Formats: sequence, structure tokens, C-alpha cells
Amino acid sequence: MRKISFSWKSDWVFALAISAVVAALSSSPVVDNLERYAYDMGVRSSHHEPGDKIAVIAIDDQSISNIGRWPWPRSYLAQMIGALNQGGAKAIGLPIFLSEPQIDPGLKYLRELNEFYGQKLANPPLGDNPDVGELGMKLAEAESALNTDQQLADSMAAAKNVVLPMQFVLGPMQGHPDKPLPDFVQRNQVTAIADRIDAANTGRLPPETSEAVPPIAELGGSAALLGHLSINPDEDGGIRAEPLVVSYDGQYYPSLSLMLAARSLNLKPADIHLNLGESVQIGKLKIKTDEFSQMRTYYYGDISDHPPFTVDSFYDVVSGKIPVSKYKDKIVIIGPTAYGLGSPQVTPISPAMEPALILAHNVASILNQNFYLVPEWSSALRWGLFLVAALYLMLGLPRLKASQAAVASVGFVVAILIAHFTLMTGSATWVPLMLPAILVVLGHVLMTTKHYLITERAKAHSDTQSAESNRQLGLALQQAGQLDMAFEKFRKCPREESLLDVLYNLALDYERKRQFNKAVSVYQYAAEINPDFRDLKQKLARAQKLEETVIFGGSSASASNATMIMDPNSDEKPMLGRYQVEKELGKGAMGVVYLGKDPKINRVVAIKTMALKDEFEDDELAEVKERFFREAETAGRLNHPNIVTIYDAGEEHDLCYIAMEFLKGHDLARYVKPETLLPVPKVINIIHKAALALDYAHEFHIVHRDIKPANIMFNPENSEIKITDFGIARITDSSKTKTGTVLGTPTYMSPEQLAGQKVDGRSDLYSLGVMFYQMLTGTAPFRAESMAALMFKITNEPHPPLFSKRPELETQLPCISAVIDQALAKNPADRFQTGREFARAIKNCVESCAGHQQES
Repeated sequence: MRKISFSWKSDWVFALAISAVVAALSSSPVVDNLERYAYDMGVRSSHHEPGDKIAVIAIDDQSISNIGRWPWPRSYLAQMIGALNQGGAKAIGLPIFLSEPQIDPGLKYLRELNEFYGQKLANPPLGDNPDVGELGMKLAEAESALNTDQQLADSMAAAKNVVLPMQFVLGPMQGHPDKPLPDFVQRNQVTAIADRIDAANTGRLPPETSEAVPPIAELGGSAALLGHLSINPDEDGGIRAEPLVVSYDGQYYPSLSLMLAARSLNLKPADIHLNLGESVQIGKLKIKTDEFSQMRTYYYGDISDHPPFTVDSFYDVVSGKIPVSKYKDKIVIIGPTAYGLGSPQVTPISPAMEPALILAHNVASILNQNFYLVPEWSSALRWGLFLVAALYLMLGLPRLKASQAAVASVGFVVAILIAHFTLMTGSATWVPLMLPAILVVLGHVLMTTKHYLITERAKAHSDTQSAESNRQLGLALQQAGQLDMAFEKFRKCPREESLLDVLYNLALDYERKRQFNKAVSVYQYAAEINPDFRDLKQKLARAQKLEETVIFGGSSASASNATMIMDPNSDEKPMLGRYQVEKELGKGAMGVVYLGKDPKINRVVAIKTMALKDEFEDDELAEVKERFFREAETAGRLNHPNIVTIYDAGEEHDLCYIAMEFLKGHDLARYVKPETLLPVPKVINIIHKAALALDYAHEFHIVHRDIKPANIMFNPENSEIKITDFGIARITDSSKTKTGTVLGTPTYMSPEQLAGQKVDGRSDLYSLGVMFYQMLTGTAPFRAESMAALMFKITNEPHPPLFSKRPELETQLPCISAVIDQALAKNPADRFQTGREFARAIKNCVESCAGHQQES
């Protein structure tokens, strides 16, 4: 009988530990957010028509510009309600809080005149005057014309179909209110079928409220019905459920949406019945609710690129441009949508939906019986699938091959997703199923990593033994004069410092045989290990020159560059610091770049200038200069073959300048268009080198902050790259400066950089991932018509799959998409943590694909 092992190295124990950790995190914000994200995706995937019973009249920007600033005199609302009543509207919802009277300044004086008139009327001489009665009538007419509250009340009383909102403050009440609510409010309360509170149902009560703010009596008493307008957002701020009923001091008050639906059905509050924690009955309609008497609203999507509800401008209706007959037998919602008036809320289908439109969705959900249910068996199904997933990890996954395990895990997750979307789109049922999916994904990754590490440890031991054999065999082949075979053996050895002596001597042997092209290859391979080894740079340059001499049969005279004369009255070349300015190379966002030469050591340099005095105010110029030289000094400490070398920094002629290595070639900006893309191997080589260069800089805690194609120089002759402008992004990292505003498009910025958060090296790796995507496909991963839309996409939306932009890559490098996906993760913790990790992933992908091609 086989003995069961309880070691942590056992797969089933490891899987059990993973399952326990995931189960303990089942109520964590991460899991809850993922469940809500899946819920929102399900809502967006569902499709029902809302019907034509509901219309929205918007107090929009057009209405504000034509009528005047909000709030308007309530006579405009009275006029609209009167017109809709004549047009035959079934019910009118007014989601505007009217808890304060609206008193025109002139009304106050008219009332004082009326009072004065009443006092003087008692005086017989005045009373005998025949004009007194006419004066009294004029004053009464003027008072009526200015009393907009009374006009609105009269209009609502005549219509008999207006439903007003009432404000309740959610939260438990500590005692009892000072006084009961007015009668015109209490007549809108509803009763519960099982109206008792005990230990069995205290958790199944509607949301409690601590304060109630009714509309003024003049308006509240004239309204047909009152309903609460309170939102109960989820922890992420999204509005997914509508509290159909709230509790106030033991009384239950229905929502505005429920009252609007009731009014459209000619029902009264007595026709609404509450079954605590189960449902709300309105006439013959039964709305299933959660334990807090909340309805999970069905949000209707666009129909053929048209909004689900008709939205007309208030001004177009009140001016007669839209006839009121259009609203016959409809539920009309009048609410603000103009910028700055409403309080837009996040919903599953929109990041900013106005309350009037949310109300329309809620009413349509009630009348159409479209709402999402959370069945009682949802918890059992969720944990049942979690148990199945745990058993799969403990007993099934360890017995499968890697490819079979991948297929099984993907199949399990896909089945859960299909079940989730089928339940939501087919039967409007939501079951939170992401927890078992998380367990399978996380468990598969961790267990596969565990197996990989164990395998790699054994492989590393084997490689150590074989490396010495390859080294000895290579030395023997080199002594025998078989240099090519010797180089192949050395390439199989680990890239360590101890190999440099061997490679150096091999290159010298190639030079003795005048095989300079092969000597260049060996020198370049050695430079990848340590470019500063001995005189390796000089040897490489000499070999390259000799290679050209041998190939072309001689050297050609090089034309000298034309000298730029900055002063037309002098032939003397200008000086900037100790550097002699030869000519202008170009202009960038920061200033002018010149070709210069240090006459003392005859070194050619590129001089980048910045007129900081023109970019910053005098009170901050000293601080900026100090930061400029500090950043230049920091960047100058970087010594890497793929990072431009900074020699000096100084200030002269009101210009701050940086003298740096002069580079051949041009930047990569010309290779990001579909018609000018580089070959895929060259792109991979460029990104690999850039990742290693960034890793080097990040080890010194230096973050570039502006990685983009324009800041990476490329020499087509030898495919070498150089990252430029280290520290420049930080120097201009101030929104108060003009320079700060010319940094331009956020295409390459990470989500945390756009959010103004503190960034680290992982932000540079995100920008490099954007470059990688763009240089492979010819298009940026995120594109939009406006800056705001682009920033929203970068921070909230997933990027298009790589292979959808360039399908042939899927057969050439099927694994490269996963590398880019990880580099473009929204959360820095989900990205590559170091540039070396990024580069290793690229290398592994290329080697894996090369291995598969050799096998095939």
C-alpha cells in the first residue's frame, strides 16, 4: 500500500494550502472587485428592449444657455407639467429635491405692500376711494405671478400624476425622530406582509435611514405620490441595485422609481406590498429582491447605436419645437443632465450616468420585469465549484502532462465563464463564480512554477557539469585550429566573467588568421558579458575597421561636416563652456541640440541646451537649476553600452547644457508606422537591450519617466541602441511650467503616472511594453480622439490583443503576446518587476519558439 506523504513538497499539500489561502481571501476587495467586474460584463452582454413607455426631458446645456442659470423659477416646471398634462402624459417624475421654498425678492415686497394695504383698508377715507379695490386686485395678481411655488403646486394639483422625490439619509437611527413626518408623506408608506422583527429576520430588512427631508408642504401636498431618491452604491462606487424600500423609524417608504411605476399602472401605495428580504409586489407585478429589499437593476444598452430611452431637451419642448403630444400615455422624467448640475454615477454600462437616466432604467426594469436575481442556491454552487477546483489541483493536475494540464485548466475557467454569462444573459441570474476560477488560475500558475523550479534546479546542476566539459572541449578545438567549432562550444558555457579570457584569446586567433568578421562576432559576444573588459572596445573598433578594409579593399575619404557659423560677422566657431560648437543638429521640445567638440581631448560630443529661464518663473528658477544639475549628475553616473554617456553639464549665455556622447543613426520614431516597421528579430533585439539598460539604471534608483521611440537612438549599421534623456523628464516634472505642458501625448505613460502617483522602474517597463507593441504592429495599444478619452482607456480598458493587429506573429512567436500582456498590466504588481525579468521573458520566448521550430 502506497504511503501518503505530508511534506510541503507534495503536490496535494501544496494545492491544499493554496485552496485554504484563496478561501480565506474570498471576501477580500480583490475578489469582490473581480466578481463585480464579471457582473458588469454580464450586464453589458445582455440585451433586452426597454420599450417606448418612458421618455426623458433633460435640463441640458442647451436649455441652460437659452433659459438661464439654474435654478430656474419653478414657474418653468409648472409650465412644463401643464403642457405634458395637456399632451396626455401618463405619469411625470421630477427627480429634483424641492425641500426649500423659492421666494422671489420682489415677492417679499409685494407681501409687505399687501399687508400695508390691508391695514389702510380699515381707514374709512381710504375705504371710500373707488381705486382701492382695483389696487388690491393688482397687488394680488402680482403676488400670484411671483409665487412660483404656488404656480408649481397648482400645476401638479391639476395634473394629478406628478411623483416627487423625498430625500432620506441612509444610516441607522440612534433613537426616535423629534416629530413624525407630515401627513402628506406618511400617506405614501407601504406595509410589509410579514411586518415583525425578531432574531430570524433582523438581517432581512430594508436599508435604515437616520434623517428625512420632505419637500415643502405646498408642493408635497399637491404631488400625486412621493418616493425616496436614495442610492446605495457598492464598495467600488458603482450603482448596481435600487433600494425599492427604505425604513424610517419602523415605517417603510417606496422608491421614486417604484412610485412612478405604480402611478403609470393607476395604483396607490396601498397596492404595494413588501415581503421582507424576498420581493416587492406592485399590483400583479412581482419584483424579486435581495435580503435588503434591493432590486438588481437591468441596464439597457444602446439599440443599433441609439440610446435606449428618448432624451429631449427641456428647451425644445417648452418652446414648442417638440410637440407635447409625443408624450401621450408615457412616463416622463424631467431631470438635469447639464454639466455641473447632476451627480453622474458609475453603472455597469457607463462610467458617468445621470440620475434621471438611472431612474429611467429602474422604472423600465420594474415594468418590464427585467432584473437580475441572486438565487438561494448561488452560495452552494459557488463553494461546490470551489471544492471541485481544489480537488482538481490536489488530485488531477499533478497527474497530467504540462500541455494536458494547461488545456484542462483553461477548459475549467472557460466553462465557468460560459456558465456565468449564460446565466446572466439567458435567465438574468447572477451567481458569483469568479472565486473557483481564481483558484484554478492561481493554483495552476503556482504549481506549474513549483514544478518548473524543481526541474530547473536539476537542470542547473546538469548544466554546471556540462559547462566545464564544453569549456575544455572548446580549448582543445582551439588548440587544434578548429576555431569555429571552439566558438560554438564556448557559446554553450554560462556567460560569466571567467569566460572572457577564453573569448578574448579566441578573437585574437581569428585576427591572426585575418578572419576579422569572425573576430568582430567574438568581441561583440564578449562585450555582452562585460563591455569594459580590458581593451575590448578598442579591439572591437579595430576589428570592425579592418573588416571593412578587407571587404571593400581600402578606405574612402570622408567628407567633413559643414560648419555652422552662428555669428554672421565672425568666422570663429562659437564656444559653449569649454566646447566648440560645430553646427546645429536639430531642435526638440526641450531646446536645440548642437554638434560640438572638446578641443582639449579632441572628443566629438552632442550638446543639448535648455533655456530654463524662458520656461520657468524667476521665483522657481534657482530651484529648477539646482534640480537640473543634480539630475544631470545622477544620469552621468550611468555607465552602460545602451545608455548614452553624459560627460558634462554647465550653464552659459542663459543656457543650461548637457554634453553627451555623439551618436550615429536616428531615433526609433520612424519605425512605428505600418509601412516602416523593422524586422521582428531586430525589434526583439532592440527591446531586449533596452530592458537590460533600464534594469541597470533602476538598480541605481534612477527612473527615466519618458521612455518612448523618440528617446531611443538606433544605429542601423550595427543595430546598436542608446537610451537618451535620462533625468530630463524629472527636471520638467511640474505642471506649473511651460516645459511641463509640452511633454505631449500620454500614449507611453503608465496608468499610475497618469494618475499622478509615485512611479518606480515598473512605469518605465510599461512604457517599453507600449513601444514593443507599437514597433511590432505599427499602431499604439491605445488610441482615442481626445486626450481625456486616451487617458481613460489607458487607466481602465484592456489593450487590443497583439495578434488581432498582426496575425502572422501568432505563428512566428506565439508566446510574445503573453510577454507584452504582462508588460502592459494596469497594476504595477502584475508587471515584470525588473528590466532583467522583462528581458529574460523575451529571451525565453525566442528560444522556446526556436526550439519548437527545430523540433518540427
